[in-house]
Amino acid sequence: MILLDYIVNLSIFSLLVSVPLILRSFISHKPLKDLHLLGGIYAGIISVILVGLSFNEQGYSYDIRYAILILVFSYLGPGAGGITAIMALATRLAVSENWLPAVIGLLLILISFTVIHRYTQHHKAVKKTAILYGGYCIIYIITVPIIFNVFRDSPIFHLQYLLFVGLGVIVGSLLIESYERLIRIITEKKRMEKTLEESEAKYRLIAENTSDLIAVMDRDRSLSYLSPSHEFVLGYEVPELQKMEVDIVIHPDEAENFQAGMQRIFENNERMAMEFRLKHREGHWIEFESRCMPVEGDNGVIEHVVMISRDISERKKAEEFLLQSEKLSIVGELAAGVAHEIRNPLTTIKGFVQLYKSGNSQINELLLSELGRIENITTEMLSLGKPQAIQMDSADLTDIIVNTVELLSPQANMNGIQFKLNFADGNFLISCEKNQIKQVFLNILKNAMEAMDNGGDIEISLKSNNDGECIVSFQDQGCGIPDEFLPRLGEPFYTLKEKGTGLGLMICHKIIKQHHGSITYKSKIGEGTLIEITLPLLKTIK
Repeated sequence: MILLDYIVNLSIFSLLVSVPLILRSFISHKPLKDLHLLGGIYAGIISVILVGLSFNEQGYSYDIRYAILILVFSYLGPGAGGITAIMALATRLAVSENWLPAVIGLLLILISFTVIHRYTQHHKAVKKTAILYGGYCIIYIITVPIIFNVFRDSPIFHLQYLLFVGLGVIVGSLLIESYERLIRIITEKKRMEKTLEESEAKYRLIAENTSDLIAVMDRDRSLSYLSPSHEFVLGYEVPELQKMEVDIVIHPDEAENFQAGMQRIFENNERMAMEFRLKHREGHWIEFESRCMPVEGDNGVIEHVVMISRDISERKKAEEFLLQSEKLSIVGELAAGVAHEIRNPLTTIKGFVQLYKSGNSQINELLLSELGRIENITTEMLSLGKPQAIQMDSADLTDIIVNTVELLSPQANMNGIQFKLNFADGNFLISCEKNQIKQVFLNILKNAMEAMDNGGDIEISLKSNNDGECIVSFQDQGCGIPDEFLPRLGEPFYTLKEKGTGLGLMICHKIIKQHHGSITYKSKIGEGTLIEITLPLLKTIK
């Protein structure tokens, strides 16, 4: 019968502990320590109910109200424990005799629990609960069967009572910890959802208000996201663009390179920068520079590519203006040498015209030769100074080098400089804009000549490698460049000349990059500088 009473007490105790925890998981997620006053009152009500369900044994009242007192001290502290204890004691004195053991026992428990709480406040609640329960068992054994001589001859009765109090503590602790964990999960989930919403709002704010074009391309080459800036820059509505094929919007000359670049990103997981033209709704083309970044999926495979593109039309115009300015600068410097070179054949023509009446046929050949030389020089001058539309055509790199050397020969002769050409056998056909490549060679040779104050030789070599590329090298005998300056060559406005602008090499780098090539530098102080330009041969360009 006693066992049944304990089981009923334990069941009702579990129910009463669970109810506020369940309600709290839906209503309030405040920590238990912030609810100590309400918790103490509610725990006191549970104690009152448990005392009402207690059973009497020879004038003594027994229940498991101390289980709730132990839990209150563990989770809510001495303040809430005191409230619970007072309510439980008042109810106990009202329903049972033998006040002295109840009062003294409760006072000893309150004092002991307060001391234990002070020294275990940094412990976790579960560990603190175990210590408090151990303290309660010691106090009960000392006071009830020993001091007050209550059922001293029935140790099984006391062991049974302590066991059920312990079960109450265990059940209550498990319930509280389970719901505390539930609260933490709910709170963390809400925090993560809020953080995610804030983060998404920030990124959406940036994406929808930036002038850059932000696009996400999926593995099937479809566009899953386009920023609203596409509407402003290209004139198309975003849903309209998403339905279009990429080949419709991108310039036909660059579509193949764009698709090949996307393929490399998806297959090799590499970042890439690209330049291409996109078609505006009104029909004109806009230049863009795009940074493409791969995004891996859960299986480690590249699932998306994020493209951030920027309109560089104005920058292109500025670069073209710089290119023309540099050309005019070179033309001005070459004018004196070219005038001197033209004057020489004119003198020959003038002298032989006076002898023309003699009828010597050799005079006609010399006249035609000198006139052809004047025509070549003036033609090269015109092609250099006149702005040309950029159009890629096949050209023989050997002819470009020879024409460039011919143009610079007058100035080189005046400074005691000779050009030595060393060309490998074979054709060196490349796809290029001839005037731009000539501009690069002119800039490099002009720099080499300016570095050779005492004259000397400039060796120009042309050969091919095993990768389907040709290498043009320029070796001068100038003053050389310190090693620490080499990495910065090609930066805008960085120059080693007293009156230089630093734009010449910058333009060279830009032109060679547009032709899918590269420039490298090697130099030693006092021995000269070697510049190597690598360009793809025509047969490697698809």
